[in-house]
Amino acid sequence: MDAPARPGVTSAVKIIATGIALPPDRISSSSLDIKLGKPPGYVEKRSGIAWRYHASDDASQAELAAQALHNALRAGSLAPSSVDLLICASAIAVQALPCSAIHILKAAAMPAGVAGFDINSSCVSFISALEVAAGLLNSGAYRRIAIVSADLASRGIDWAHEESSLIFGDGAACAIVERGDGTCGILASLIEMYPDGSDLCEIRAGGTRRNPRAGISDADFLFHMQGKPLFRYASSLIDDYFARLLAKSGLRLNEIATVVPHQASHLSLEHMRRRLNVPESVLIDVYRHYGNQVAASIPTALHEAIIGGRLIPGQPAMLIGTAAGVTLAGLVFLP
Repeated sequence: MDAPARPGVTSAVKIIATGIALPPDRISSSSLDIKLGKPPGYVEKRSGIAWRYHASDDASQAELAAQALHNALRAGSLAPSSVDLLICASAIAVQALPCSAIHILKAAAMPAGVAGFDINSSCVSFISALEVAAGLLNSGAYRRIAIVSADLASRGIDWAHEESSLIFGDGAACAIVERGDGTCGILASLIEMYPDGSDLCEIRAGGTRRNPRAGISDADFLFHMQGKPLFRYASSLIDDYFARLLAKSGLRLNEIATVVPHQASHLSLEHMRRRLNVPESVLIDVYRHYGNQVAASIPTALHEAIIGGRLIPGQPAMLIGTAAGVTLAGLVFLP
């Protein structure tokens, strides 16, 4: 029988393995300078990225996700058959139907009969999925859950829109979780949505809103962001949001040992660093070598924190991010 959850842990969950996967093509900012006809150093200065990874046009999102899943299984010396639920936590689906989880299960050659479903809250999908997974583990419905986030952001780049086109990279990441013995888990989670910002960051195609019968254009398949209004709106909300999340956790900010933010952009990371007033040793920043990987961003940064020894057992950590919607999501946990 599992031990009772540690006081303060609202939902016991333990990350037992992580893994990431990247496309083979590493795209340097200097190569984009040439492609876009910019002077040397222009793209790196504007984007804050040395390199990112872009998949080829015929590469499979599901296969990249499957690589991350198998990398996590190998890292934890876990059998594929030991996973009884797969949650796909990606911002963009493989296709409208069926769900992306079944595509990943197929690409990963997982045993038939494994349960699976999708969770999509844009760039913060992993936070939503981890919260759901913890609830399912604590209900006894499942014993071991794989959460996989994979996005091919390069498929939606509008190269005519400089502000957004330079920051994105492709990638996949997986975290495998169990209930554990109750000594680690979620202290607090908080997800809030503000619909007034729903049109500030969007891809309009892919659902019933824009399609051949309702009307559609090539531009509807590309990523659109109103950067300055989005930044102003999110900034107006974030301070009060942080206060509510910390109050819910019962912790002060200086008690958080590791902060794993969505790797949105170098400007957003610097803004968060100043806003939180945390040292570089606390904030996980991998953006320079990955770019913004959309939903894969947070679990990729979490993986790097784990393998780098920066996620310390028993020391509180925070996952945090803003996303299209506008959505604010955060989760404070004990590793």
